[in-house]
Amino acid sequence: YVCSTWGNNHFKTFDGDIYQFPGICEYNFVSDCRDTYKEFSVHIQRALNSNNHPEIQYILLKIKDFTVYLRPKVAVVDGQIVKTPYYSSGVLIETSDIYTKVYAKLGLILIWNQEDALMVELDSKFNNLTCGLCGDYNGVQIYNEFINGLASYNSITYGNLQKISKPNEECEDPDETQALPSCNEHHDECERLLTSSAFADCWLRLNLEMYIQACMQDKCACNGNEDSFCLCSTISEYSRQCSHAGGRPGEWRTQDFC
Repeated sequence: YVCSTWGNNHFKTFDGDIYQFPGICEYNFVSDCRDTYKEFSVHIQRALNSNNHPEIQYILLKIKDFTVYLRPKVAVVDGQIVKTPYYSSGVLIETSDIYTKVYAKLGLILIWNQEDALMVELDSKFNNLTCGLCGDYNGVQIYNEFINGLASYNSITYGNLQKISKPNEECEDPDETQALPSCNEHHDECERLLTSSAFADCWLRLNLEMYIQACMQDKCACNGNEDSFCLCSTISEYSRQCSHAGGRPGEWRTQDFC
């Protein structure tokens, strides 16, 4: 029931596909896509920070007729900055130094680390009713995200389709012909990191291979420049998802690692 994005432009759909999309416009992360009454939408915009790492700049959340705009440590509801915890119309917003969390009674939980990582959990009543970077939540990988009828999309084409058109906005679509090359190196190293004893309680709860693949992409993209963002963001995501799934990751960070 969880869709997430983190680190080096990784996305995991509700149906379990992991892909990379480096867009820096405003995108539909997940919305209720029924033609009639739409109960919610979540839009996000990323940008590169001073270290050249992608971070989420803001999240725009609409729940029924209620608009929440989130920036790190700031929540704006219907145009007014609010103090948290804030509760109104079935929506609770909490902020701490590390996380912003939104709980909506209609069946949505949003958790953002105020940097690169966002997780949205949705009630199963929205099965097959969503669209956006999180996919259609129909329980089937690839269909209808990357294969729709006779059309098949690479991850960049799929991501560009989710752009929110805004007048006067200058932002380039990533080039669809530059889909990220697959990376076949570093498998053993990533597997070793993600199967360390600290994660023993996680192995049966998550699809390990997906996170190994994301870690391999990170290692290839870092080109040997292994700062902590590059190396640690996928491992942090694995740890967060494990906790979210009821697991108890051990202490995996050390003085010299992450």
